[in-house]
Amino acid sequence: LLRCGAAIDEMNCVRKHLSAIKGGRLARAAAPARLEALIISDVPGDDPAIIASGPTVPDPTSFADARHVIERFGISLPSAVRAHLEAAADESPKPGDPCFANTAAHLIATPAMALAAAARVAEGAGYTVDLLGDALEGEARAVAAEHADRARAAAPGTIILSGGELTVTLDGQGRGGPNGEYALALALALDGTDNIHAMACDTDGIDGSEDNAGARIGPDTLTRTAAAGIDPSAALVANDSYGIFAALGDLVVTGPTHTNVNDFRAILIEP
Repeated sequence: LLRCGAAIDEMNCVRKHLSAIKGGRLARAAAPARLEALIISDVPGDDPAIIASGPTVPDPTSFADARHVIERFGISLPSAVRAHLEAAADESPKPGDPCFANTAAHLIATPAMALAAAARVAEGAGYTVDLLGDALEGEARAVAAEHADRARAAAPGTIILSGGELTVTLDGQGRGGPNGEYALALALALDGTDNIHAMACDTDGIDGSEDNAGARIGPDTLTRTAAAGIDPSAALVANDSYGIFAALGDLVVTGPTHTNVNDFRAILIEP
């Protein structure tokens, strides 16, 4: 599902119907005990039914929905998994189920909170903030192209902030996650535009399946790739953002942060 470009709600729909605790099943197992969930949101929209696949809240999706996601993306499943989804013998608890009578969910950290904090810091440093929101979704390279246009049109002294969760449809055999792919596509779209720097990172410290949080770019990124004998366009086709930024020394490596409020992107147009 990660490789095919499925959205987070589609992935979690499948997860809920393969898990013993997701999709409200933890609440069902704990009932009638009081259950208070303190939630850190890592999904666009902060829907508790999607965050961590909603272990303590009602699940509006069904086994049929999960099968539809599998069919839509042409996923080949192990026979036991396919049999479980087709049998649909243990549907997740739905809204109105009595198992939720003594439960509550509290959002204690969200992508919007993180972006607001970043905006305050930027404004305190004298920058004008262009906040695009905390729920951006779509193909990383397509969103990067849109953001490049916005950055070129922005006034000097602007910083463009955005959150959300981008996706990558893998066609190549390279390494790297959505933030690295966004950064590489942004560098290509900006094509060395003066005075624009950017960073894209996952706030949990892991971009996709690699050891980096993301990557940073600047006006000299493409010049440096050429000097290193690297073709950035070919790297993007191969989905190898990790390889190119590792070669340039431009990976952002934080290690696991032990929290997650989704992706964080900042584009700085220098004064």
